[in-house]
Amino acid sequence: MSWIQLYIHVDPEQAEACSDSLMMIGALSVTFQDCEDNPIYAPDLGTPPLWQNTRVTGLFPAGSDSDALVQAFYAEMPLLDAKLYPLRAEILEDKDWIRAWMDHFKPMQFGERLWIVPSWIEPPEPDAVNLLLDPGLAFGTGTHPTTALCLEWLDSVDLTGKTVLDYGCGSGVLGVAAALLGAKRVVGVDIDPQALTATRVNAEKNGVEVEVSLPEDFDDSESFDITIANILAGPLQSLKPVLAKATKQNGDLVLSGLLSDQANSLVECYQDTFKLDPVKQKEDWIRLRGHKKI
Repeated sequence: MSWIQLYIHVDPEQAEACSDSLMMIGALSVTFQDCEDNPIYAPDLGTPPLWQNTRVTGLFPAGSDSDALVQAFYAEMPLLDAKLYPLRAEILEDKDWIRAWMDHFKPMQFGERLWIVPSWIEPPEPDAVNLLLDPGLAFGTGTHPTTALCLEWLDSVDLTGKTVLDYGCGSGVLGVAAALLGAKRVVGVDIDPQALTATRVNAEKNGVEVEVSLPEDFDDSESFDITIANILAGPLQSLKPVLAKATKQNGDLVLSGLLSDQANSLVECYQDTFKLDPVKQKEDWIRLRGHKKI
């Protein structure tokens, strides 16, 4: 089955209105995409992240009258100049997206012991620490530099008997890795219930346990040997009191999700509570590790 996509390139202040209008004329879904390959610098919590040149795309069933949809769109957006901001149509051919993902996702090694392995592939090193993932739970696979930086750090330390908090756990890949590497207890926290479900499933698939919680249900009286948060710079600053309290005295804090030019602001935010190591960089992204002061 094919689909029809209607897309438009607009400025950030117009993107939300265009999205609403596409939904009003019958779009099955609407997505935002960067048109200039510019990174999103971490927004304030609750603020939609938008690029300076945003492609807004609406997906419609095959057989829809694209000309009529374009007319209906501009009727919803009377102040938008169609010549300056043309709404274009294209055919999106159906594709086995899971198969395409499976063809792309290969086993990856992080550090000395740890491998992330698609569950349908035999581990390259059966005696290594192999973390199995499925395409249905693909977000957070280790392919992004920030996740890789965190996995490499987890592999580099002795986690035997340690307690670990994965704040912003996503797919649970970091928490599951910590459990496989010897942590005695792992807790994952995320604002998205779907992420908590993914974490549970990935933990069960790998024969380990990761306790999960929404932030409002998290027991903030607990403290952990290691707190790890791979999120974004803005939320990491906002969460400083939570993450600092959750880390034991002499415990370790690992932060990632940061671009290299965001390091100084995070160092300033956390250096009063943590003795910080030099940042570790991979491509344009960094990892910050600190030891909580007594």
